[in-house]
Amino acid sequence: MDEDFAARVEPYRRELLVHCYRMLGAVHEAEDLVQETMLRAWRARERYDPGRASVRTWLYRIATNACLTALEGRSRRPLPSGLGGPSDDPHAPLAPSLDVPWLQPFPDALLGDPAERAVRRGSLRLALIAAMQALPPKQRAVLILRDVLEFPAAEVAELLGATPAAVNSALQRARAGLEGASPVEDDVAEPDDGAVDAVVDRYVRAFEAADVAGLVALLTDDAVLEMPPVPLWYLGRDAYGRFMERLFAMRATEWRMVRTAANAQPAVAAYHRDDDGGYVLHTLQVFTVRPEGLARNVVFQDARVFAAFELPPRLEAR
Repeated sequence: MDEDFAARVEPYRRELLVHCYRMLGAVHEAEDLVQETMLRAWRARERYDPGRASVRTWLYRIATNACLTALEGRSRRPLPSGLGGPSDDPHAPLAPSLDVPWLQPFPDALLGDPAERAVRRGSLRLALIAAMQALPPKQRAVLILRDVLEFPAAEVAELLGATPAAVNSALQRARAGLEGASPVEDDVAEPDDGAVDAVVDRYVRAFEAADVAGLVALLTDDAVLEMPPVPLWYLGRDAYGRFMERLFAMRATEWRMVRTAANAQPAVAAYHRDDDGGYVLHTLQVFTVRPEGLARNVVFQDARVFAAFELPPRLEAR
């Protein structure tokens, strides 16, 4: 890749990664598609016409169409709450469904500086990405390009090889589909960062102490707990608390939590103590916090997710 070409396209690599993630719902697949986008752009560099489109628009056209090709014949990436109703049995078998292509979280470390993360906060919420996955791929692309990235309808039509009328029609259908699939939490105002940090800090202290009552006290009435790749999910304080009692009975009651962030939301990596006195990586937990408390915890137990967040598999004893 020559220096001039690299200088023109590299500034867009990070935002293209976020775009491909929104389309695909998996970080490793998004990284592969960005690489594919850069390769296709390199091969087509002599045909690029700056009079027709900016470099950014040209790259988005390549990336979007690469994503649409990758999504052909593919199942959507859901969360457990998108597959059926909540469980009322806290002792149900925790059998993973490894045949389901589960939605994955996005590490905030890949988003750039804090100002950029703040800009992306609303459009990267995990629940919103999950709702987008329920849309047909072309509707998903139109929604992202028009409502998230704010490309004009005519430009999106050029990107997708469609007419502006077709783009506007697809956008209306996508908005209607998103409204039907998107959780209520997306319409609720978020507390300020200080209030969010306070809730997460209290959750961490309660979890490390295996304090179920302390955890439950932080939850909203309709709090959701879900745990891909296990297809179960639980709704409400009581169900959440009874499952946590089961977890602490199954695992050690000594834990260490490491703060991180995913999808511009607070997250923690949970480590449980092993027989050697160290702590073994157990899960990545991504929180949704409302003004009235913690409303959702999506708990990931997936080696690919751990790798994307560069989480150490083990912490030594304190």
